[in-house]
Amino acid sequence: MENNINPEREEFKIEIKEAPSKEKRIKKDLKSINDITREDAFEIFDIAHELKKLLKKGVYEPHLQHKVLAMIFEKPSLRTRFTFEVGVYQLGGYAVYLAPNDIGLGKRETIYDTAKNLERWADMIMIRTFDQKNVEELAKYASIPVINGLSDEEHPCQALTDLFTLEEKFGNVQGLNMTFIGDGNNICHSLMLLCAKLGVNLIIGTPKGYEPKEQYVKGAQKLCKTNNCTLNIVNDPYEAVKEAYVIYTDVWASMGHENEAEVRKKVFQPFQVNKKLIESAPSNVLVMHDLPAHRGEEITDEVMDAPYSIVFDQAENRLHTQKGIMVFLTREVIRKIIDFTLM
Repeated sequence: MENNINPEREEFKIEIKEAPSKEKRIKKDLKSINDITREDAFEIFDIAHELKKLLKKGVYEPHLQHKVLAMIFEKPSLRTRFTFEVGVYQLGGYAVYLAPNDIGLGKRETIYDTAKNLERWADMIMIRTFDQKNVEELAKYASIPVINGLSDEEHPCQALTDLFTLEEKFGNVQGLNMTFIGDGNNICHSLMLLCAKLGVNLIIGTPKGYEPKEQYVKGAQKLCKTNNCTLNIVNDPYEAVKEAYVIYTDVWASMGHENEAEVRKKVFQPFQVNKKLIESAPSNVLVMHDLPAHRGEEITDEVMDAPYSIVFDQAENRLHTQKGIMVFLTREVIRKIIDFTLM
């Protein structure tokens, strides 16, 4: 297993020009994985790799100097808040945290009015919410980039982090066999779309009745045809993992489904990622989880803390990937092609 970046892509350096005014800039959002191309995803990865490398050397590049990120939270979070807030700070900018009671999105004030206020003060908006429509509407009315920090439909920042992490581990994700075990939820939706864009073969192992939404399945399958990969959905976890290089799981009851928790525990118990399931996969398999984890439910301590677990690498990489996303969305990034020889 190599830790080198895909040698098929040219070496990447970030060069930031003075950003155009908001009036002249072509706005780009990350509401969904559907908002970015395959090339965009790799560009975000390249920026993130470079920023991570610089950070490890103690170098803080002010690519977002004096830029302001407005962070709207309707759902609580550890990783999303901390990594966005620290990320923008490390890039020279500022983050303003807006709790549910600060805004009352769509209740105390319309989403239109919220967008029109924030675009006058901030340079980008991150929103973590329940309804995907809130993300879409905010992006429709705001003249500044809007980032989906999570909704009930998608979690694009997490999916980009996950594939960025796998690129670090494998060097090239094209043709990789990945299995997602669990609920066909927002994580599953975003993973399906991004894996299909990047040529990753994905199997979803989920109980009957808990499959991902049909619109995401159809969208991902269409992308698979273009990018020479496959998407399959099965109801047997052991069948799902038998050729997996990577096994990914998530909580059985996401925020908003807490009232179904006890029922879901019974339904999903056969889909627990435990040592027995791991032993049914190839010997060099890696395990992922987006966190928070309900240890003893969807994943056991033995697996989560094993040497083949890269769960906390994922968590760390939320910082680096989201820095890449923010730079990508707010600045002109020029790719420099540098001659190199494969060693």
